Amino acid sequence: MTYTIIKASRFRTKFKATIHKSGKLGFTDVTAKELGFDSNPVSYVKFAIDDDDPSVLYLINVTDADEDAFKVNKAGGYFYVNTKLVFDSLGVDYSKNTVMYDMVKVADDEKGVYRMTKREIIKGEKMKK
Repeated sequence: MTYTIIKASRFRTKFKATIHKSGKLGFTDVTAKELGFDSNPVSYVKFAIDDDDPSVLYLINVTDADEDAFKVNKAGGYFYVNTKLVFDSLGVDYSKNTVMYDMVKVADDEKGVYRMTKREIIKGEKMKK
């Protein structure tokens, strides 16, 4: 029998990103540190859609710019990506709803791939998936 131990340290901190009303995807301080934004002068990310569940996105942390990469911007101590057109094309209603993504690292390669599972709060209602 073979098995792999699930490391509890991977799941002690929640990594999150939230879409602002402007369409920008903002990262919590803990998430920005995990992604290395605070230690790199210039950072980039890519996004991918899950083929089986289009509501699930993947964030791929990359070091170099190319035509598929989004630049990570910094304002003070805050990091964000200009994603308005991405979320508009996906039909995400971030202007009327609070849309957050819980992020879990799914690949331990040098880039770091994170599964982004959407949570949405419609104003006046309780949170739903």
